[in-house]
Amino acid sequence: MTSIVIPAHNEGRVIGRLLDALLAEAPADPSARASAAEETDIVVVCNGCTDDTARVAGARGPRVRVVEIPTPSKHTALRVGDEHARGFPRLYVDADVVVGAADVRELAAALAGSPDLLAAAPGREVPLTGCAWPVRAYYRVWQRLPAVREGLFGRGVIAVSEPGHARIAALPPLMADDLAASLAFGPGERRVVESARVVVHPPRTWSDLVKRRIRAATSSAEVEHYQASRPAGGPGAPGVPDGPGGPESLSVPSARTSTADLRALLRTQPRLLPGVVVFVVAALVARRGSRKAIRNRDFSTWLRDESSRQG
Repeated sequence: MTSIVIPAHNEGRVIGRLLDALLAEAPADPSARASAAEETDIVVVCNGCTDDTARVAGARGPRVRVVEIPTPSKHTALRVGDEHARGFPRLYVDADVVVGAADVRELAAALAGSPDLLAAAPGREVPLTGCAWPVRAYYRVWQRLPAVREGLFGRGVIAVSEPGHARIAALPPLMADDLAASLAFGPGERRVVESARVVVHPPRTWSDLVKRRIRAATSSAEVEHYQASRPAGGPGAPGVPDGPGGPESLSVPSARTSTADLRALLRTQPRLLPGVVVFVVAALVARRGSRKAIRNRDFSTWLRDESSRQG
């Protein structure tokens, strides 16, 4: 059985579209519907919600199990989801993205078809209609960066096998949980499955984009601090068997963009120069905006953009 864990904090406006996509392919025949329900286990963990997230999720019927906890913590929600999930492969899905049942099956099949594959994520679609032009320019560059194309982060969906789950289960509560999970696997252990797709809704305004980038800069610094504080090559590092204590090291480089990446992009696609300028400006603004949080080791303040959650 494939389990899907969805942590949700005040996502009443958007969680319905995700659940509808996951449930949309239910067959008309009752016996076939029962079989489909047995194949997929959906757990929504409403953490610290003050809106109608639980009601919206519960209204989707018995195939969606809703668990409510008082703590507004994604890390806690993921662990609680693990306690209620029934099987593997296991998918962790952000409530504000959209992925369908067929895409879940593609990810599960990829993990089942290769014993060496421990983690997978779908190809990414970022609809830019309705976004301000600097946001569109930024994402046209961002989506072409090697680390973004090849990493499992920034997709809102990560699927793991049972051994892959053991690799990430003991990671500490990091703000960039998807980045940390991606970095926990070597290139031969993770894969982007392009035949599966996820729709990731971007911020629509420059100010909301800056919020996301400040959060990304802060959380990347936290991951790098964690990397630096752990012994290289220890259990949990890519290609290193897990020990009893779980992962102790993310021993691969950060996913930060280098100037060399941007120069290489411009050499092959010079028309992207305006977008690269916007990208650099956003990076500089985010770096300045994250300094205080990084200096104070404040890795819990979550700057959330609301413009991408407009239904």
